[in-house]
Amino acid sequence: MAGQQPEGQPRQRLKDRLKERLEERAEERSAEQPGGRPEGRAGESAEQPAGERAEERLERAVRAAEQALIEFEIAVETFRVEVENFSRLHHQKLGPMYARLDELEALIAEATAARTGDPEDRRKADEARARVLPMPGVEELFHGWMDGDGLFPEASAMLTEQPVRPPQRVRPSDEARKLYRELARKAHPDLAQDEKERERRDEFISRVNAAYGRGDEALLRELAEEWAAGPKPPEQQPTESEELYARLEWLAQRKELLTAVARELEESAIGAMLRMAPEDPDALLDQIAEQLLAQVAEQEAELERLTAS
Repeated sequence: MAGQQPEGQPRQRLKDRLKERLEERAEERSAEQPGGRPEGRAGESAEQPAGERAEERLERAVRAAEQALIEFEIAVETFRVEVENFSRLHHQKLGPMYARLDELEALIAEATAARTGDPEDRRKADEARARVLPMPGVEELFHGWMDGDGLFPEASAMLTEQPVRPPQRVRPSDEARKLYRELARKAHPDLAQDEKERERRDEFISRVNAAYGRGDEALLRELAEEWAAGPKPPEQQPTESEELYARLEWLAQRKELLTAVARELEESAIGAMLRMAPEDPDALLDQIAEQLLAQVAEQEAELERLTAS
């Protein structure tokens, strides 16, 4: 119809106004920046390079991982303490019953072997008794005195009232003494100009003294070469990004270690018992104690039957 504008004209004018508004906004931002510098590529800020934003994101990821690891470590440690306490209670309350059952099993096996005279029954009785009274090793019985090869020389000398042979003295060679004197003069801590240099000299002289005390001429030569070469140059420090990535890697390794610890606790006998009664583990101990008392009564009755006849 006459007087009507084509349908595409209003859309075009809208696009033009949007374009003008965007250009005005860009000029305003450019005027607000120091020196009137224009913005860089789309999505970048002249005041904050893209590299810094990436490091900030990485740092946030590290902080989040640290917090998550702390919570996980608290949970694992809490469960570890629960397992340890429950294990202690289990041993205190049920340990004597288990020991009594082992003793009764050995007595029953011995009574059976005495009645039958069967070598196989005798072997079983010996095995049952060994479980009750395990034989400690020689080293455990005579710790510091003897091993499987016999008495130590010092112990033998003490038992026979003979003087203990003193350790062999080391007499450094003339060359070792010469090297030692030269190193002591050059690396003496009193020659240091600052505290850091004194610490370096203290550590070095301690190694020199140890080598000289052993009469180790070869090591003294190596130390002389080390001192002549001078202090090691400082290692290149990692960048912030490298430190953050290293921190993330350590956190991941720590998480794997804690996961393994948690799995070991959960799969242990005590951990399995705790999972059976997480709300009331004491009631579980009482239940197990009743079962053990019943087994003890049965075994005592069996022993009485074998010994009475």
